[in-house]
Amino acid sequence: MTTALVVIDIQNDYFPGGNMTLMGSEAAAAHAARLLTEFRGRKWPVIHVQHLMKRPNAGFLMPGTAGAEIHASVAPLPGETVAVKHFPNSFRETVLLETLEAVGADHLVVAGMMTHMCVDTTVRAAFDLGFRVTVAHDACATRALRFGDATTPAPQVQGAFIAALHGLFAKARTASELIAEGSVL
Repeated sequence: MTTALVVIDIQNDYFPGGNMTLMGSEAAAAHAARLLTEFRGRKWPVIHVQHLMKRPNAGFLMPGTAGAEIHASVAPLPGETVAVKHFPNSFRETVLLETLEAVGADHLVVAGMMTHMCVDTTVRAAFDLGFRVTVAHDACATRALRFGDATTPAPQVQGAFIAALHGLFAKARTASELIAEGSVL
């Protein structure tokens, strides 16, 4: 049984000054960086996911831009896999599944951005593929969403999506809880 850390789309455009700033991105990245340090120290598998938009008018995460680069706080080390994706699901048309299979992973710890989109989609796909999943919810960030005349604030979006994942699709834990639990990750 192997636990792998999957760090989804912690990229510059999601930080202050980027083209799609998320609420809490800096704090989420700091928690993800703590998890990275823990996994690296234990020599457990780490896979980074980088979203590069194919739509020319997307306005963020555009290939070849500084905004699309993985944030320095969680930058991959030599030898760590970077799965490049073009869709919200980190498994779709990427090397993620084959990489996880190659390291024998059966449990994923997930951190990343945006909770309501790529994290949610990837966690549900991982569950469908038979992985046990833990979401480090404080190592994830999202934004306010608008539907019709109503705007749902980012903390409510975050809470709703984590609540929907917790239970059937994943366990939701803080980075500190996961690090404290150590071998039971």
